[in-house]
Amino acid sequence: MTPRIRLNVKLLLVTMLNLCWPLLSHAQSADSRPNILFVMADDHTSQAWGIYGGILGKYVQNTNIKRMASRGAVLDNCFDVNSLCTPSRATILTGQYSHKNGVYALDDALNPARDNIAKELHKAGYQTAIFGKWGLKKRPSGFDHFMVMNGQGIYFDPVFKSEDNWKDDGQGVTGKKYKGYNTDLVTDFALDWLSNIDPDKPFFAMVHFKGTHEPWEYPDRLKDLYKDVDIPYPPSLFDYGKQTTGRVFDGQPLSDLAGRWMTYQKDPAHYWTTYPGMPFSLDGLDSVEARIKTYEKFIKDYLRCGAANDENLGRLLDYLDQKGLSRNTIIIYTSDQGYFLGEHGFFDKRVMMEEALHMPFVIVYPKEIKGGSRLEDFVLNTDFAALFADYAGIEKPAFIQGKSFRDNLKGNTPPDWRTSMYYRYWEHAPKYPGHFGIRTKKYKLVFYYGQPLGINGASKKTTIPGWEFYNLDIDPQELHNAYHDPRYQGIIRHLKQELLEQKHLVGDDSDKSSAVMQQIFHKHW
Repeated sequence: MTPRIRLNVKLLLVTMLNLCWPLLSHAQSADSRPNILFVMADDHTSQAWGIYGGILGKYVQNTNIKRMASRGAVLDNCFDVNSLCTPSRATILTGQYSHKNGVYALDDALNPARDNIAKELHKAGYQTAIFGKWGLKKRPSGFDHFMVMNGQGIYFDPVFKSEDNWKDDGQGVTGKKYKGYNTDLVTDFALDWLSNIDPDKPFFAMVHFKGTHEPWEYPDRLKDLYKDVDIPYPPSLFDYGKQTTGRVFDGQPLSDLAGRWMTYQKDPAHYWTTYPGMPFSLDGLDSVEARIKTYEKFIKDYLRCGAANDENLGRLLDYLDQKGLSRNTIIIYTSDQGYFLGEHGFFDKRVMMEEALHMPFVIVYPKEIKGGSRLEDFVLNTDFAALFADYAGIEKPAFIQGKSFRDNLKGNTPPDWRTSMYYRYWEHAPKYPGHFGIRTKKYKLVFYYGQPLGINGASKKTTIPGWEFYNLDIDPQELHNAYHDPRYQGIIRHLKQELLEQKHLVGDDSDKSSAVMQQIFHKHW
């Protein structure tokens, strides 16, 4: 080959490489983008994870939660901005507070036309899917594939609907019945999808377990777990009302749960759900004995249900390990909110008390996150969508109110990171009045305004407005409402001002146009 020919060939190769480089660069970038596996339980509160301390630590079955914690980071201050299933799920997808995304309460639906992070990841080339509990009523948007339940679904032999047979909740029965235990099936669906997608494109998969939502049914393989075991109860189990703590609301006492069991037993075929471990009786017991027996049944059912979650989390982790995907997959396990496990004599969630407010959260990403680490920074469920966008390498969409905490997880907390958070529960009921509040690292101030404000499903029976204040340093379990304590009046005045500022900062100005709320503010602020 002559020098001139060799030079021309070389020039041709260089030209071809220059022309192809943008395409090669793009392909390399796409290949290197991490997968995102977001696994979320229902009501699986931090007290039952065994990695947040507490009395249940040595009783919970948490092999795979601990496995994730050893490989990644545990968030110690992750909070829900509206502690209720449907609003929380809408917030996670949209990165928005309830007053922005329009999902305030259980009866609300997420408009499929609304922006969400699944749509953004799909546009960016991610393969997207969701499995399990959807809860947002209308057709999921932004997903290549979905296999979800109608409403809350049931634990055994449930019906799932997909893009092939979709009808919005309330528009008629649709879908297909699958034999088996719900959490097992949801994991089966996810694993099947993962094994059939394009291995050269990243994926975003949301796997939503039904457990540990009431009625806490568990698979037969776990029926003897905790048999003949006495599980300790929280010190505040015998909180019998406002007179013991000075709180301003009633809450959902365990006696209500016992009442549900009794009603169910009278006519199981026509009750709204089913319960395991029946029959149940409180005959001949005094109030203390009845509360203890109710707690023991409740907590054992709950922990068995949670054990099934942990088993299926392990199946997902094993798959990623076996396929060599773990290193380039961001894996998250969390819950849509917290839950009371007998604290204050309660079950359920909704209020801004610590047990309901905290979202347990563990994240694994070996490329960036140090195993066995803990993050103390305040993280909100409004931040999840921003984190997903950050990891996917796309600019944070303008509709997202939250902030990515990717740098925080690497140990580089931004200097302007939040040190307080705003919360609002909209679905007013006499036991759980409508309220909003602020939490800082040391203090919490909550205003229970007690009005329905036209929210879907809210009770029209109003309650007397009232305030609660807690010094979390000396009263972390919120056993004494110190709102009227003279020592804190200056702090409370400051917090009231900061609460208004936070309320405005997140765009919650709806009360300005409400005459009844303005009257309440004038009288009670």
